[in-house]
Amino acid sequence: MQQINEKDKLADQRRDMVLNQLQIRGIKDTELLKIMSDLPREEFIPAEFQSQSYADNPVPIGAGQTISQPYIVALMTQELKVNKFCDVLEIGTGSGYQTAILASLARHVYTIERIERHSLTARQVLNSLNITNVSYHVGDGTCGWPTDKKFDRIIITAAAPDLPRPLADQLKIGGLAIVPIGPEIVQELVAMEKTNDGFNTRNICGCRFVKMIGKFGYTE
Repeated sequence: MQQINEKDKLADQRRDMVLNQLQIRGIKDTELLKIMSDLPREEFIPAEFQSQSYADNPVPIGAGQTISQPYIVALMTQELKVNKFCDVLEIGTGSGYQTAILASLARHVYTIERIERHSLTARQVLNSLNITNVSYHVGDGTCGWPTDKKFDRIIITAAAPDLPRPLADQLKIGGLAIVPIGPEIVQELVAMEKTNDGFNTRNICGCRFVKMIGKFGYTE
């Protein structure tokens, strides 16, 4: 029998991830499942952790940061309800994996990362995958995008004490934010819909993220 090459092995691992980590836990968005079954997660993983590319857990990417567990990425994306008419603000580019998934669903993604080398690496990977509807910024994500632009969706991929006021101001009326809120150890993943009277909030599940550092977040 012909030996299965590495590319085929990774494709098998992706299919297994989608079936046994995502669908079995209630991820039902067919477009999202297709994207995650096609997107090579190994491209976003440091070489020393390649064997964990499709593991059911977060993976270190350096500087104390991680690429989130595939299920959490899928859950946050599904709850964000992104479509081709959405401009999405992502706080925490990290490896760029979440960015790539959002870009496959949205009109445009604006992503902020405070660690410059992560932003540069993510940009290189996304460019290599011909994902071009993304704008990058290096800086304090808690202060929002550095213009007065408004967004249809905001996703925060780090633990926040609350939705930072600058981000709340940049979310359109009727827009939706997904954010892990709570203390530095364990948080609650929350959906926040902006209305004329404030925010309607809904708890999704418990979660655990690295803390969001910044003026309106946590200190180092």
